[in-house]
Amino acid sequence: MEIRSATPDDAHRLLEIYAYYVVNTAISCEYDVPSEAEFRSRIEHTLQKYPYLVLEEDGIIQGYAYAGIFKVRAAYARSCEVSIYVDHAVKRRGYGRKLYEVLEERLKTQGFLNMYACIAYPIVEDEYLSKDSEKFHRHLGFSLVGEFHECSYKFGRWQNMIWMEKMIGEHI
Repeated sequence: MEIRSATPDDAHRLLEIYAYYVVNTAISCEYDVPSEAEFRSRIEHTLQKYPYLVLEEDGIIQGYAYAGIFKVRAAYARSCEVSIYVDHAVKRRGYGRKLYEVLEERLKTQGFLNMYACIAYPIVEDEYLSKDSEKFHRHLGFSLVGEFHECSYKFGRWQNMIWMEKMIGEHI
């Protein structure tokens, strides 16, 4: 297993992973799978300031995690939002934990102190959305800081959104 920085050339495989979540779940709030060019552009934009990591096993990308802007104002510069996606066929192998561990270390090195995750959260668990993401983040040391009710609508159902945070540095 190898974790490395993503490159724009990884866009095709990362989009394959992401597309599953767009088409089959309410985890992603997008309705349509972005084009490969759009996804490549997202990677390029993120890499200008934030880490964007991929996990490979046997030369095949199995997941990715990245950070991005939390809020635009200068006072939020030490905070970031994080996202993670693992190929749905290889879940529960520890890939997500490994990706987040490396992402956290990279963020600390860059001077970030707070990691935030915005997570789709089911009103009622169903085939489109479970509470697994909340449980995963809690297991990795994130804590719940807020919930927005019925703010996401996909597959004919309303979902809530929760915000979780993890403090990764000293606030001095």
